[in-house]
Amino acid sequence: MHVLIIEDDTEAAAYLIKGLQEAGHACDHAADGDEGYKLASGQSYDVMIVDRMLPKRDGLSIIEQRRAEGDETPVLILSALGEVDDRVTGLRAGGDDYLTKPYAFSELLARIEVMARRRNPGEVETTYRVADLELDRLAHTVKRAGEQIILQPREFRLLEYLMKNAGQVVTRTMLLENVWDYHFDPQTNVIDVHISRLRSKIDKGFDPALLQTIRGSGYSLREPA
Repeated sequence: MHVLIIEDDTEAAAYLIKGLQEAGHACDHAADGDEGYKLASGQSYDVMIVDRMLPKRDGLSIIEQRRAEGDETPVLILSALGEVDDRVTGLRAGGDDYLTKPYAFSELLARIEVMARRRNPGEVETTYRVADLELDRLAHTVKRAGEQIILQPREFRLLEYLMKNAGQVVTRTMLLENVWDYHFDPQTNVIDVHISRLRSKIDKGFDPALLQTIRGSGYSLREPA
């Protein structure tokens, strides 16, 4: 996805950009309302993440004007204002979803992915394949070289996330937030344990090995060159 982030808080914007890029998405950032409107008007985006309270021009006015101009890009509004009336105002201004600060990045990522799928329903993948490894999300099955592999629910989610990001390096932070939905102590060995179990099921007895450890970075599911 190509995501536009309109956020004046430097640290908050950096956190968003880092997380989205780690998840494989491209990002553009605007630090105020005027710059945000200019980017939103001049380029096409899959999703926009708009802070409600911005310098120079507030987020809701950007959304309202882009809607009036015919822009149907899905918009997630971020705001510290979390009362029901605040959320209703944001949605009526043209926002597709509303997330109150502080938030969990994994929830934000899930929400924008849902919005993007609704806009492009034909692009939803139900089957992932890497070499002779196949995961069917609907049937909840995994096969390698035609042989069925039985995975525990957490192992299935872990493999699904790795296959969704096949060929890319997936960091420990990404796995903790997207597979476990918690902010574990980064020193925990829960990832190592599950990676080891998953590797023994999808790689042991098969050739080539697909699940690779990228030293100092994370893991990657890929077919060796």
